[in-house]
Amino acid sequence: MSTRDAAPDLLYSEAEDDLRAAVRSLLTDRGDVPAALARAESGAPYDTALWTSLTSGIGAAGLLVPEALGGQGASHREAAVVLEELGRAVTPAPYLTSSVIATQTLLACGMDGAQLLRALAEGRTVAVLAVPLSTGPGAPLPNSAPGSEIRAVADAAVAEVLLVLGPDGLYAVETATPGVTVRARTPLDLTRPLSTVTVDEAALAAGTRIADAATAESAVRRGLLTGAGLLASEQLGLAERCLAQTVRHTRERHQFNRPIGSFQALKHRMAQLWLEVASARAAARNAADALATDSPDTPLAVAVAQAYCGPAAVHAAEECVQLHGGIGMTWEHPAHLYLKRAKSDEIALGSTGSHHDSLATLTGLPAPGAPLR
Repeated sequence: MSTRDAAPDLLYSEAEDDLRAAVRSLLTDRGDVPAALARAESGAPYDTALWTSLTSGIGAAGLLVPEALGGQGASHREAAVVLEELGRAVTPAPYLTSSVIATQTLLACGMDGAQLLRALAEGRTVAVLAVPLSTGPGAPLPNSAPGSEIRAVADAAVAEVLLVLGPDGLYAVETATPGVTVRARTPLDLTRPLSTVTVDEAALAAGTRIADAATAESAVRRGLLTGAGLLASEQLGLAERCLAQTVRHTRERHQFNRPIGSFQALKHRMAQLWLEVASARAAARNAADALATDSPDTPLAVAVAQAYCGPAAVHAAEECVQLHGGIGMTWEHPAHLYLKRAKSDEIALGSTGSHHDSLATLTGLPAPGAPLR
């Protein structure tokens, strides 16, 4: 039986569990939620020392890069585990944008991007694909005319290199190049800053062309598809942490001499949330496995994962805020970070509705709201 014909493997391997333990330990020591809250309040959410430890120390940046190019030669399954942990701690880090989307885009361009790939794999460079965060795998790509504004580009503020779609292909342009403007915006999710990016004609010409127009579009769409599939793992980690925090709080909080978690109404809400998280885990793992094995069903697996995991993460975060009571409504409690990340993720790399439309197209079913024939 070939890899493509095999049933998806939704279980975690021993190597994946070891990787999870290493990343979780690092985030607990250096990038826990209280630290993320403090940095978000300061307006400077990134921790460069944490990023260095994650990318160079653990080697997480090169998981998708072949060993011949300085990477770990792992797969999307391992990258998904890293994103679960980053979502669990709402860590402000450009892992999704640089180590997943930009890296996968460069891999799809062939050897022309090899030098940049090596720098990304070693954690020496952060690269960001210059498209709006909301751009889904099948959505129209931004205007490629030099000098056009590209709004809501995630993590551009810390990128050394931008992957820019030009009229005749994909270019790698250093952000320090004259004619490149990265202007910060005020996002809902303070842990994933957004910027408006402008690259003029001279700056584009000074960049390195790494793919022609046809290859560039295909590569960018592959990068976006991979990002959408692995974003589901970030949403899963976030939902799991929200559920765990809520269960712990309802065990410790007492009313009428009883833990509030013993009240039947709250039991039912948390049981329903547990079922949603378990289903989200299956959908996210299926998407990661499909990407890792290059399954022909990858677009379907990604659409299912995003259609389900986005709303599940939002629901988990909403319940975390609600069931923490008054403290959950305060700025000092980290629950609002989870809710803002969940809401931002729900429209990142394609909205829930757009993924429902993709599912309808892929399965030959009427789209939501379409008249039946």
